[in-house]
Amino acid sequence: MTHYYRYYVLVMLTVVSMINIMDRLILSILLEDIKAEFTFTDTQLGVLAGLAFALFYALMSIPIARWADISNRKNILAAALIIWSGMTALCGAATGFVSLFLARLGVGIGEAGGSPPSYSIIADYFKPSERARAMGVYVTGSVLGTGGGLIVGGLLGEWLGWRMTFLALGIPGILLGVILYFTVKEPPRGRYDSGSDDSKQAVDIKRTLKSLASNKVYVRVSLSFAMLTMVGYAMALWLAPIMLRNFEVSLGMVGLYLGGTYILGGIPGPLIGGYLTDYMVKRDARWCAWIPAIFVLSSVTTFWFSLSADSLSEFLGFFALTYALFMIPQGASLSMLQSSLGSGERALGMSFVLLVTTMVGLAIGPLLVGLFSDLLAPAYGVKSLNYALMTVCGGAALIAALCYFWTATAMPHESDLDGALKQ
Repeated sequence: MTHYYRYYVLVMLTVVSMINIMDRLILSILLEDIKAEFTFTDTQLGVLAGLAFALFYALMSIPIARWADISNRKNILAAALIIWSGMTALCGAATGFVSLFLARLGVGIGEAGGSPPSYSIIADYFKPSERARAMGVYVTGSVLGTGGGLIVGGLLGEWLGWRMTFLALGIPGILLGVILYFTVKEPPRGRYDSGSDDSKQAVDIKRTLKSLASNKVYVRVSLSFAMLTMVGYAMALWLAPIMLRNFEVSLGMVGLYLGGTYILGGIPGPLIGGYLTDYMVKRDARWCAWIPAIFVLSSVTTFWFSLSADSLSEFLGFFALTYALFMIPQGASLSMLQSSLGSGERALGMSFVLLVTTMVGLAIGPLLVGLFSDLLAPAYGVKSLNYALMTVCGGAALIAALCYFWTATAMPHESDLDGALKQ
């Protein structure tokens, strides 16, 4: 296995992450068309966009992740990719709320096997001192998935309709699953760990759960990441409807403008954040938590300007800046989580993170925005969705920043990141 092969694996996992997010969030660009056909409320749209996916995603993530801690992670990832892509295609056959709800449940079941194996594989291909950068690259997959999904979904939705759009997006994932199975090699588990008892965590689940619960950095970053995820999903799922309601623009143009803005703002964020974090932690390990706190708070202000904008250009410009600031913490957060866990508990540990972030960020976040929008609609009309989104995102971002500062208090003043996090 060559030194450069690990970068091929990282690219493949990043592409899988892109497909993962595309299939998860494609509903956002199609919400207004689906609402028009079935006369759904914003609350029902929030259920379909978040809760329907999150229920079984959260339920299945724990056993699948535990399986990944003791079995072949690459095979699990390939199978999961094929399953969720097939269920995405089936969303196009929905006849109403119930059938679309069930199809989204199926997408959630498949995607439960996506991220935990990927995080664990990356941790075994890259040293602790390289992980923030590697995780930063991996996170760009979510940016490309969000932006690309909006662009492709908007254009296909306008040309083919929302039903055929689901089918067109499901097929590539099935093909990618086959390629991944035959070309990605399973790395030695725990190859860069220190050899301590922590890093050689036994497969006994009770011992693992006890270890996770006593890990201050892990617990606090998990809470921070959950709030951060609420902001991310709320923006991703509701910004397209906001544009369609507030500005005179077609579905295809919404996809192009918003998707392009996501990519323009989102690609630099995790890459800059990864390099900045790896540089600053050489001086003080606590920068791994301080950097996310600072940039999360900064993104709230620019997001308010975006949602308050009267013109489309101002809306997009401020949002591009918002998303760049918002994405900077991603690599640092994932690096802290991975470096705080032993090799035998990484997939399970990340599955608990995803359980919390899914139920808080995806299941609750979009639903809260939909509920607030319906409640505010009599008083504020089309602007009700803007105010609802800002309320949910602003509150969640503030809590996330406070939790990151709290995380820093559990990290000693030392430049050794791996040593600082294993407390």
